[in-house]
Amino acid sequence: MAKPITYAQSGVNIDASDRMEDLIYPHVASTFGPRVMALKGGFAGLFRLDYDERLFKRNYKNPLLVACTDGVGSKVLLASAMNRFDTVGIDLVAMNVNDMLVLGAEPLFFLDYIALNKLDPYIVAEMVKGVAKGCRIADCALIGGETAEMPDTYKTDDFDMAGFAVGIVERKKIVAGVKNVRKGDVILGLASSGLHSNGYALARNICFKVNNFQATDNIPELDGRILGDVLLEPTKIYVRPIIRLLSQYKVKKVIHGMANITGAGLPGNITRVIPKNFDAVLKKSSWPVPPVFKFLAEKGPVEEEEMFRVFNMGIGFVLVVAEDFADSIAGKLTGYGEKVYKIGRITSGSGNVIIKD
Repeated sequence: MAKPITYAQSGVNIDASDRMEDLIYPHVASTFGPRVMALKGGFAGLFRLDYDERLFKRNYKNPLLVACTDGVGSKVLLASAMNRFDTVGIDLVAMNVNDMLVLGAEPLFFLDYIALNKLDPYIVAEMVKGVAKGCRIADCALIGGETAEMPDTYKTDDFDMAGFAVGIVERKKIVAGVKNVRKGDVILGLASSGLHSNGYALARNICFKVNNFQATDNIPELDGRILGDVLLEPTKIYVRPIIRLLSQYKVKKVIHGMANITGAGLPGNITRVIPKNFDAVLKKSSWPVPPVFKFLAEKGPVEEEEMFRVFNMGIGFVLVVAEDFADSIAGKLTGYGEKVYKIGRITSGSGNVIIKD
């Protein structure tokens, strides 16, 4: 009779999964508010949508749910190479909540999916710790997730992450973009924290293949910082300042459009919120380009047009606002701790983003 084999011998460790759940629960629970119905060990998460106005900060009259999903991309390869797993979870949350924020939506809850070759409870706990931190920054609850140990699918030390966010917006307060943007509107840019989570295939190629840098190298052009630390800088989450700003304009619609600057950069994302008969004209000297982008452009080398098409170039989130309110809005956002720049205007045109000196 053949000797019995086990699931663990096939590469999947159920005991490690149980240990991981014990390690991550405190991080997950740290994101819970009074609208979460906590069921440790439950098969799904519970979140209360209708609620008592006396207990909670806001009631919606005509609510719409907003949902989105995204990942971190090849930034996870750098995290694995540096054996640092506590930041990409923040990226994961940011890539989702910043997208729904464009519509004026408030994030409600988040779920994560982590797939890997071998489940190390302590490494996964670090990943979830980052996700939980991102959720706290975004004021949303981490109410569930899935960790898949798949040795036949992922190579040793490989992993991937995906996130799923649900938010809410009052129907009459949706920031619609295209239909509200008008000629003369001012374009405000909020500073990014770095590369965020886009363009990493090009960035890794420049750094580690073309120039043979090590992730642990101190780079003079990056103020002497360690290259890996600069590249792993978490994506900035803009939820609190934007939601706070929107709450200041309960009647007047002075924020006509917003864009999250992710893949395709400023040209590819701003064009999504402007009408076909208008252009967005940006003045590239109106904001400081962080050293990491200048470093990549030089070391590639990469042409400027390609840099703007791949990277955010220092602007992570954009607002298109009424001209008469631009100074006031910029002042409010500055007061909320954001670095704000007037980077352009809306003009007559044909739906393009034009970047000028």
